[in-house]
Amino acid sequence: MTRAKSGDLVAIYADESCIGNGRDGDNPGGAGGLIEWLHPKSNEVTRCDYWISEPATTNNRMALRSVIEAFRAISKSGNSYRVVFTSDSKYIVDGMNEWVHNWKARGWKKKGGPILNLEAWKEALAAASPHEFRFVWVQGHAGHPQNEYANFLATRAAGEQSNSRGLRESEFGSWLANQKEGPHWKETAPFPDLHSFRPSKRAWTI
Repeated sequence: MTRAKSGDLVAIYADESCIGNGRDGDNPGGAGGLIEWLHPKSNEVTRCDYWISEPATTNNRMALRSVIEAFRAISKSGNSYRVVFTSDSKYIVDGMNEWVHNWKARGWKKKGGPILNLEAWKEALAAASPHEFRFVWVQGHAGHPQNEYANFLATRAAGEQSNSRGLRESEFGSWLANQKEGPHWKETAPFPDLHSFRPSKRAWTI
């Protein structure tokens, strides 16, 4: 990411995990993601990993943490990117593409009750706001390599209660090489096309 410039397209694949989600007691969780950037001249993809954990959490909270940590990590460069964020959580995809804008326009209120994880939603929107973004849903556990790898990072973080403390050089290539081949696995998703990128509306324009 150190060579990426403002306006460049960045692809993020993220997932979350919570061991014992919804059960009584403390349920440890993790979130992780794979960040990709395409060099405009060499067409080589640079990849970085990140992951975080919490000792007592929920699946939805960790999904939000996957967003917060990813956008905070890419924002450290001071650049503003165009971001395609892919997740198998419709909670995150619908929330960041649509819900947050409506909630913010109503003073962070919604019809029918309180907004769960309100402070985390605000953190996610604040972290993403310097960038243009579009959240994309992908079916989970369906052999999508980048999504499966993000799931691996998240579940490992939950089990180990570990934290990458920023971006790390990705191990996606070696991890993928060790996976069993079969009809379940799909081809590695190509880097998104910059010319077809259409960002979600910014919350403050609504």
